[in-house]
Amino acid sequence: MKNHKDLDVWKKSMDLVTEIYRTTRDFPKEEIYGLTNQMRRCVVSIPSNIAEGASRNSRKEFIQFLYISLGSVSELETQILICQNLGYLPTANNFLDRAESIKKMLNGLIKSLKVRTD
Repeated sequence: MKNHKDLDVWKKSMDLVTEIYRTTRDFPKEEIYGLTNQMRRCVVSIPSNIAEGASRNSRKEFIQFLYISLGSVSELETQILICQNLGYLPTANNFLDRAESIKKMLNGLIKSLKVRTD
């Protein structure tokens, strides 16, 4: 199994973490314990679960952690849309496109790992 740092999906999700952190710096201060915190926590969860899963002893466990990452991407998409609706995030489409790309990559990785376990 590859090191998680070699996986393109991990690299892309790390880039997304950086961008979400930069963007949420400009959110209203009253959101520091709301959307800002929630978005940061779930975006960090994406590459973190990829890394943790890759270090596990089995493909089955790795797949489970990839599903958790997938859930975090979906959660982030919802939060991006909420921010867009509130006027906090004028560049929402860029983030949504990046999240969709990561979801496709995660699904592809899951599919390839499942083929190898069958």
